[in-house]
Amino acid sequence: MSHSYYGRQWSEAQAALSDLLQQESPPDPPKPEKDRLAAFQLLATMYIKYVQIFRKLEHSYDQIVHPQKRRVLRHVLDGCMGRVLELKDEMVKLEFSEYHYFDDVLSDLKLTPASNDIEMPVPKYFTHERSKALKEREKLLGQILAKLGPQDKDSEVTMSLEDAIRMIQIHERARQGRLRAKFMREIRQQEEDERMIANRGAPTLDPDVAATRIQKLWKGFSQRRKTTQERIGEMMFIGMIPPPLPTNLKMLPQNLAVKTETDRRRTQEIHEQEYQQALITIKDKIRESEGPDMKERMQDQIRQWFIECRDASGKFPEYPDEDEGGSGAIFKEKDPAEIEAELKAKEDGKDGKGKKGKKEKKDKKKDKKEKKGKKGDDDEEDEGWKMAPSSFVPAMGEATETYSTVWEPKDEGDNFSQKHDVELIKEEKRMEVETEVRVQIDELMRQELKNLKLAVDRDKGKKGKKGKSGKKKKKGKKSGKKGKKGKKEKDLTPDRTIESLYEELVTEGIIVRHPKVTLTDYEGEYSYLGTTLRQASVEPMPSLSDVRRLVAEFAILPIGSPSVHEKAPLIKSVMLAGPRGTGKHTLVHAICTETGANLFDLTATNIAGKYPGKDGLKLLMHMIFKVGRALQPSVIYIGECEKMFKKKVPKTDLSDPKRLKKELPKALKTIKPEDRILLVGTTRCPFDGEMKPMASTYQKIVLIPRPDYASRHLLWRKLITRSGGQVTSSLDVSSLAKITDGYTPGQMVQACTSVLSERRINQLAKKPLVAAEFIAPLARLDPVYKEEEESFKTWYSKTPLGKKRAKAAQGDDEEGGGKKGGKKGGKGKKGKKKK
Repeated sequence: MSHSYYGRQWSEAQAALSDLLQQESPPDPPKPEKDRLAAFQLLATMYIKYVQIFRKLEHSYDQIVHPQKRRVLRHVLDGCMGRVLELKDEMVKLEFSEYHYFDDVLSDLKLTPASNDIEMPVPKYFTHERSKALKEREKLLGQILAKLGPQDKDSEVTMSLEDAIRMIQIHERARQGRLRAKFMREIRQQEEDERMIANRGAPTLDPDVAATRIQKLWKGFSQRRKTTQERIGEMMFIGMIPPPLPTNLKMLPQNLAVKTETDRRRTQEIHEQEYQQALITIKDKIRESEGPDMKERMQDQIRQWFIECRDASGKFPEYPDEDEGGSGAIFKEKDPAEIEAELKAKEDGKDGKGKKGKKEKKDKKKDKKEKKGKKGDDDEEDEGWKMAPSSFVPAMGEATETYSTVWEPKDEGDNFSQKHDVELIKEEKRMEVETEVRVQIDELMRQELKNLKLAVDRDKGKKGKKGKSGKKKKKGKKSGKKGKKGKKEKDLTPDRTIESLYEELVTEGIIVRHPKVTLTDYEGEYSYLGTTLRQASVEPMPSLSDVRRLVAEFAILPIGSPSVHEKAPLIKSVMLAGPRGTGKHTLVHAICTETGANLFDLTATNIAGKYPGKDGLKLLMHMIFKVGRALQPSVIYIGECEKMFKKKVPKTDLSDPKRLKKELPKALKTIKPEDRILLVGTTRCPFDGEMKPMASTYQKIVLIPRPDYASRHLLWRKLITRSGGQVTSSLDVSSLAKITDGYTPGQMVQACTSVLSERRINQLAKKPLVAAEFIAPLARLDPVYKEEEESFKTWYSKTPLGKKRAKAAQGDDEEGGGKKGGKKGGKGKKGKKKK
């Protein structure tokens, strides 16, 4: 793609975003929405539109090479990402469910999930902009693990050289014996065929009849082959069969596109280096060429201000401090007339008292208004739903205005290579140089003003005031130091570096290396029946596509960007609950891969015997959170997290799973919006743990179901192709997906690896795959039965959000709200009677 394509994509996204921003901030405040369904439709429509804009902005930011455009685009991209997370949080609060279904909204907007219109993208800059740091960290991790050597020494089979040679000889003799037996069988079969031909005698068939038979057979074979080729071509034309892969895989369009994207990212790095160098050189030039003129102009302006104030008030003014902006505040906010009025007010002292009186009256009026506002708010809450204010809409508005004023009207026909704009750099650096010069001038002019006052006014009474202000500043500094000392005392490892702590955690097996898995590797199809079932008062089971979306919204997007994590709804912990083989570990690894996060394994079996005692546990948690904050983002993983919340732990379990039950919630409370640390727990038996402490520890609970028919159909095609197989017409994928109801993706992977061995892959040209081949390996595995799925569904309905969902469905929320409102009203009446 060209520069103009990505620029056009950015402009389309900005146009759609400006329309949405106008809808977000209407001139009149919107009325509360009484109908919850209509409120959800509004949120869902805005959510889908923001996701579409988010996809375009992410693709443009990943490929645009202009360094100054990328800064504006990054601002818009983060704002759009944060707004998507805010809308998701609003929908969760409105529907009391993590899963949402947009079938009717998509049909109204003429969109389809299959075309990736609403697929949640993961910004590539999460890892690409930190690629050097991630490579260094991976190299350090590899060096530490190399020093430790192989971890599972007990599992290694030790064998002497003589035994190894003897085993090889036995297998080689057996192979030669099998090969010889095969040759002998073929020879005996050939001799038997020759004997039968000799006993039968010479053929007596007429040559014309023989020729006719041969022609008939050949014509039939030729026509069938031609018909098959035409059918395949037709099916390929209408898109029912994928086209064959080219012999040269390097020339695939997908591979060429990936190569082009990689080349553009390299160009981004080159242009960024040139831009950073231009910032330094242009600033130096402006300082040399325009700096002296700036100094003279500022000094003349400030001296003129001295004279005007002297003429207006009879006294020289007070010079503003650095905190107030120095001389910059003089010409922006004040003029001599205002300063004269302020001086008169100080002398009289009457104006101050009047202001105090006015302030007190205003405060009383504000209190009355707030009380009225509170009553109004209660009425509004009773009346219906109202959207919460956004933290990202103002930032998006500023970035959109910058785009419309600077970049949209700009003609870049001459800037074919898309390098930085020198004029914009000059404007920016001229302001910086002016600020630096103003600080220097302020120091000189303060001294000059002091000399003028000494020479003209001879007023020595203000020295004491300066001393007092200095003392106050010193006190403030001392109090700041005390605060810092308090923080240092809590640090259990003050004398150790982050590198040494990191190495210790890797040595102890707390920080582990995770496999490289992307979120797109977690395959799953969209569920098209969600809205229909909910309208029929049936709670549907989510699809694997919904699970993938939730993991992106609750885990990957928030911790991937620092600016988004600070303002978006704070999510500290996520639980992944589902049967064995549904991909919980895959999702944990995908979170770490997509965000470049460190993985801390706090599973009970992994930390058993490490850092014993209460002090040891405190030290462990302190080290994990200290390293996690220093090397953000970080993911803390706990496998089989339900064991921590069991009432009774069996005596045979020596891992002490309840060890972190008290320390972990305390540590989670210390996580602030600027700390990109996420706790992820996985469980396949969540009903074994107590619900109350589990729900208080894990903010978000993601239920992962067994795959439905559509997801199984997609998984079989993808897994067979990924394992080296070929999906042909002889392989009935539909029947295979139908009979494997209840089998999880992990079990499907096991079946594919067992069937598609190297020998079977070599035979595919002569013997294509058949669905029956997968039945034998699947029969050895136990599927997830409906009873187990129902137990997960029942458990999920007992979670806090599940209970709220059930009450909302039955209409209990409205009745309960009416009762509460009646009680409050009664109290209010009693209070009025007493008065």
